[in-house]
Amino acid sequence: MDTDYLIRKMEKYADEKGIPIMEKDGINFLSEFVKLNKIKNILEIGSAIGYSAINMALASDDVMITTIERDKDRYIEAVKNIKNAKLDNRITLVLADALEFNTDEKFDLIFIDAAKSQYLKFFNKFSKNLNKRGYVVTDNIKFHGLAFSDKTKLSRNLRQLIGKLENYIDFLSNNKEFKTRFFDIGDGIAISRRRLKSNEENNIEDK
Repeated sequence: MDTDYLIRKMEKYADEKGIPIMEKDGINFLSEFVKLNKIKNILEIGSAIGYSAINMALASDDVMITTIERDKDRYIEAVKNIKNAKLDNRITLVLADALEFNTDEKFDLIFIDAAKSQYLKFFNKFSKNLNKRGYVVTDNIKFHGLAFSDKTKLSRNLRQLIGKLENYIDFLSNNKEFKTRFFDIGDGIAISRRRLKSNEENNIEDK
């Protein structure tokens, strides 16, 4: 199947089914970041229907991706889409709760795009799997503009979720081990990289 047609079909399917996928400018930014930084090995937390994994794999012919999804229906849809994209030799899908998934593999990039209430746990669990000069990329940092906004009219559950997201943003902003830059692209993207021991500035370029 033609990949451009498949991607448009996936976008339509996600819209109709109410499945969250990356916004267009966000996925374009991420794909370009993968290409420009010569990323080879990616761990994705939250496959959904395989949209971002397929786009990242298309950024470069030598990108290998392991992607984790806990929802069985979305996992099945992702398997189908990745097979149709002829990328099943480069994208490995895992049906599991990411917090129960363990690997000793090291990755150039870890992409967090799953349950926002668990972002901090995902970061702490998987940052040990990051190559020395690798990146952690987190999507949905703005959460539709609700982060750091007036939450008085929101439901209790939503207030708690946004509170956890704000705590995660504070964690990234004040982290002594990782340097993070925030990009106002899509629904907000954060890119984190380990600080050099010499305290030299990390080179996270605004691409």
